Amino acid sequence: MICHKSSSESVLLCAQYLKKGKIVILPTDTVYGFSGIVSGCGESCKKIDTAEKIRKIKGRAEEKPFIQLIAKPNDIKKYTDDKIPQSLLNLWPCPLTIIVKNKNSSQTTAFRCPADSWLLDVLSQLDAPIYSTSVNRSGSPILESIAQIKNEFENDVDLIIDDGDRISGVSSTIVRIEGEKIVVVRQGEVVIHNE
Repeated sequence: MICHKSSSESVLLCAQYLKKGKIVILPTDTVYGFSGIVSGCGESCKKIDTAEKIRKIKGRAEEKPFIQLIAKPNDIKKYTDDKIPQSLLNLWPCPLTIIVKNKNSSQTTAFRCPADSWLLDVLSQLDAPIYSTSVNRSGSPILESIAQIKNEFENDVDLIIDDGDRISGVSSTIVRIEGEKIVVVRQGEVVIHNE
């Protein structure tokens, strides 16, 4: 199914699909992304593994984790005990990804609070984060043309939110929290200094 982002029903429709464990291609604050609700975080998605569905579509190596998008900066505190400087959280929403240790685990997760009001409205309808990864087959260039996206993936996903072509600019910045330190993994649009 295709829905235009400008449609008055697009936020509710997208949220409904995500809650049901469907895979959606949606526009983010950077590029189009494959999205699905994060397994086991909310009441509506305890047994859904959308990450596996996305990996099958992309042909992505299973060990590569996806970024998780959240509705509000403080939502990250639900998933980690790392102490994140308030100065960093105050930058959100923006193209900044923060990697933290998961609660009660040595594993890490990358979170972003996206700078797109439509997407934040979708996220606010959910009781869990959503996975996000660029729209392309693994090893191929990221697709920016909505016509190419529809042609390549319309039969693989449940819903595409059409917001026209997306020309990717500067990449998002990625930082990792290590104890009291902020380590810059990739310097992108948001300038962060190692602390």
